[in-house]
Amino acid sequence: MNRRDFLHPRRVAHTAGHILGAFDALSSLEPAVARPPPDAALLRLSRRAMAANFEIVLPFNSKAALAHGEAAFNLLDDLEDQLTVYRDHSEVCRLNRTAFDAPVPLERGLFGLLCQAARITTETDGAFDVTAGALIKAWGFFRGPRRVPSDAERAAALDCVGMQWVELDPARQSVVFRRQGLEINLGAIGKGYALDQVGDYLAGTGKFPAVLLHGGHSSVYARGRPNSDPRGWRVGISHPWHSGRRLAEVWLHDRSLATSAATFQHLEYNGKKLGHVLDPRSGWPAQGIASASVLAPTGAEADALSTAFYVGGVELARRYCATHPEVGALLLPEGDDADPVVLNLAPQECSLLADPSASL
Repeated sequence: MNRRDFLHPRRVAHTAGHILGAFDALSSLEPAVARPPPDAALLRLSRRAMAANFEIVLPFNSKAALAHGEAAFNLLDDLEDQLTVYRDHSEVCRLNRTAFDAPVPLERGLFGLLCQAARITTETDGAFDVTAGALIKAWGFFRGPRRVPSDAERAAALDCVGMQWVELDPARQSVVFRRQGLEINLGAIGKGYALDQVGDYLAGTGKFPAVLLHGGHSSVYARGRPNSDPRGWRVGISHPWHSGRRLAEVWLHDRSLATSAATFQHLEYNGKKLGHVLDPRSGWPAQGIASASVLAPTGAEADALSTAFYVGGVELARRYCATHPEVGALLLPEGDDADPVVLNLAPQECSLLADPSASL
């Protein structure tokens, strides 16, 4: 299963625009959206971006809702054009090509994102690292084909990984690389950051007290409460071992949620299954965690920390959450008898589903 498919609304059709009202089949949105009262109407918009389906769910309370939704998606397109490593003209690709030669000035938001990434790398002991571009390519996770690199190839790629080789200059908002061959890849934080930016835009209009944003069904941004429901937005988390089943449901209000997992997307190597989420410290795919879900104040933090906890495991998650009360986590270790680990989440925020056969 792709990381992008772990957070649901159930069986949502990807239409250009759809209004949900009293007589619509609202069950098609559950568990992502709490059932609104009869006089409610929600507008859902979707667009393909960043190799994922992005969705906006917001109150249909203004004739301008469609226009603001379109503007939000245009912003998303601009962000993809800036952050992607799959378009040679993107700002990140330009950075990767030229930052070893001389400092590269960056747009303010991108510079801030790299600063945030550097902080999270330090706080997670390197379990999250955006400098792993060379390692991703060595495993064929960039453009393929996927393969297990030789020891020499893996060692060479690891030599080009490490935030210690990235020099950030706040005064000039510039970046320089101190290691040739280092490449930035924002795949583990970019979608969450994009959701933050789109959410901030919609909030800035002053017209939408409640907004739910989906980034590929692995990242969710929730602001406000739909129809004043005190619990917020209801989102289901897939069970990594049971396709189409739920592990838990969470309620989001002014928080973001992201899940990392690689259970059904792997390579076979010496009789073992290796997932596609790489440990940037060892150069090998992470093992030990079946899925890691994180609730955090921002989408960027939730994205990055779900990857870090998937890579670093339960003990890293425990240490981090012990000093960051604003962050909650739900981890499911590998193993048939493993129990979920819940950190910093109150019962009213997270409900584990005892029966994994419960349908999404």
